[in-house]
Amino acid sequence: MKKIGVLLAVLALGGFAFAEAAPGPAGVTAIDLPNDAGKTIVLSWPASPLDKEKTFQGYEIQRRAPGETAFAPIGQTAPGEFGFTDQPSEAEDGTKHLVENGVKYEYRVFALPGKGEPVAMGEAAAVAKGQWYNTDRTNVLLGIAFVTSVIVFFIFRAKSGAKLFVRKIAGLEAVDEAIGRATEMGKPILYVSGLSDASDISTIAAMTILAKVAKKTAEYETPLIVPCFDPIVMMVEKEMVKEAYMEAGKPDAFDEDSVFFVTQSQFGYVAAVDGIMVREKPATNFYMGAFFAESLILAETGAATGAIQIAGTDRVTQLPFFITACDYTLMGEELYAATAYLSRDPLFLGSLKGQDWSKGAIMILLILGTILLLISTDAGLYFANLFKTAAESAG
Repeated sequence: MKKIGVLLAVLALGGFAFAEAAPGPAGVTAIDLPNDAGKTIVLSWPASPLDKEKTFQGYEIQRRAPGETAFAPIGQTAPGEFGFTDQPSEAEDGTKHLVENGVKYEYRVFALPGKGEPVAMGEAAAVAKGQWYNTDRTNVLLGIAFVTSVIVFFIFRAKSGAKLFVRKIAGLEAVDEAIGRATEMGKPILYVSGLSDASDISTIAAMTILAKVAKKTAEYETPLIVPCFDPIVMMVEKEMVKEAYMEAGKPDAFDEDSVFFVTQSQFGYVAAVDGIMVREKPATNFYMGAFFAESLILAETGAATGAIQIAGTDRVTQLPFFITACDYTLMGEELYAATAYLSRDPLFLGSLKGQDWSKGAIMILLILGTILLLISTDAGLYFANLFKTAAESAG
């Protein structure tokens, strides 16, 4: 029974096994590199007595794969280097050196004296394999689990009827007022969703805000103009606006031509939008999404026509221009919070609240790490190393 227990323990650890390794007679070892996809074997050996000689040339590593009769040199290290990593590579002449998973490779290490024959250091064998779980990223797993749990908790709280506090954002508070003003004046609303494609997170945020604005314009029967920079964005926004009119109970009021493609030329697009502002004189202009050098041109033209302007972007370099020329500006993450703020949907509100609490937890950890570093350098560095892999993964 004892032998069976030992065997089961070995099998259980097999899922986490880092290598099938065999030490050589002189302490040469070869192991699979842990926490990777395989195809990498790490060798190590003790220092040779010859290493102290001035003429010592280093160590030569030889390998033999299954089916091969002789060992072939695969690399050499300098004196004082007692390790070598065998992994796939390609030489300048196009010759490829392979390390396959599941194949047992045999290695020999030789010390190379200045004179005389190489001295054998020993032999070792190992099998490369990929691991299904990277233990170095356990902190990442715990972090994801914590953030997910917090978000799910607040989503359920929001769905249960709890009132989740969200601070007032002036630009979003003014949306109803801006749409109402356009309705009273009988003028259209212009909505620009940035100059990026549909994969940009700020464009996605702009499109979700457009859906909320379109629903309001449908209720008030206010004309809506949506010139698009990207054809894919145009197709998505057209469907979103159409759905918003259907939700408002006025599908017949939707104008297919209200959402249209202009051009993907940056300043050609800006010139066309500025022309719309001058001709149509919209009462309200929305600028949401990614903007670049054209931001001030748009905002200044809109200000000259006397329109109320609400802008929002995550491009820090463009925020000063919008702040200067627009009535209200959503800065950075306020753009992403707009969907939850306008819709009050429990799913969006819970997600927003959960993210805020997660950021608060990160700030507390940063403060704690700073205090530990001030008290003790060793304690601070140890605390920082707990999050090292997570930071590298995020980067």
